[in-house]
Amino acid sequence: MNVGIEIGGTKLQVATGDPSTGKIEQIFRYRVDKARGANGILAQIEQTLQALPYPPGRIGIGFGGPVNCTTGVIATSHQIGGWSGFELVQWFKDRFEASVLMDNDANVAALAEAHFGAGKGYKQVFYITLGSGVGGGLVCNGALYHGNAPGEAEVGLLQLDREGNSLESFCSGWALDAKIRALLPSLPTESPLKQLVGTQQSGEAQFLLPALTQGDPNAAELLQEYADTLAWGLSHVVHLFNPQIIVLGGGVSLIGEALRVRVQEALPKYLVKAFQPGPLVALAELKEETVLVGALCLLRCI
Repeated sequence: MNVGIEIGGTKLQVATGDPSTGKIEQIFRYRVDKARGANGILAQIEQTLQALPYPPGRIGIGFGGPVNCTTGVIATSHQIGGWSGFELVQWFKDRFEASVLMDNDANVAALAEAHFGAGKGYKQVFYITLGSGVGGGLVCNGALYHGNAPGEAEVGLLQLDREGNSLESFCSGWALDAKIRALLPSLPTESPLKQLVGTQQSGEAQFLLPALTQGDPNAAELLQEYADTLAWGLSHVVHLFNPQIIVLGGGVSLIGEALRVRVQEALPKYLVKAFQPGPLVALAELKEETVLVGALCLLRCI
């Protein structure tokens, strides 16, 4: 049995599926309890795998943070305690008679979109995840690009000024939430965005698209500013790697076509003339299953 696992800062997903087709057969989804740290996540994984009708023969893992994919050791997690220096691959091998491979979650997501999603048919695919953090992955001719351990393609860590503000500082989900939260007091009572958010103090970005649909000019201006900053960050990716396609994934990408079009239109102005108009910008097609499919894709190497 082939198993793909996504270990994130807010969610844990375990799935069985077919690495050759990317088809998911069964999914188990859990919310991560940060207070329980790494041990709580490991206990949930072990319980889930032990309850499967057949023991796993191959396990692929997409981990939310920098990892050493050669040694199977976690460098760190920026959201959950207890992971730094943890030998995750060995932990699985000690408990299950299975072959195990692990990589960063954005890397495996890039692999999934390149083989079975929006990047299928392209030679160079860059994937960016816009979620609680901002991460990236690069696939060339069907294979992941790896730098020196413990990571590579960390587009979210690109510093956009000398004060240390990064692309993640501006374009992560929590950054967009904070931007909306700061804007709300200045909006008129009849503003759709203000009415939709109400008294909510987190996850405000989820109301951006509904407000936009209702014709809220403040939502449109905020999204334009966000897309422009994202395009600025992605221009560095283009100048370094010049991929054929950039795939937008993660929770913020669920804003959909309204975001994609704005990024596609803004990107050329940040590119040198020789690189214009730049790569195609697309939305991830595999959505919540992207990392799981990518984790299964890793197993094609075993």
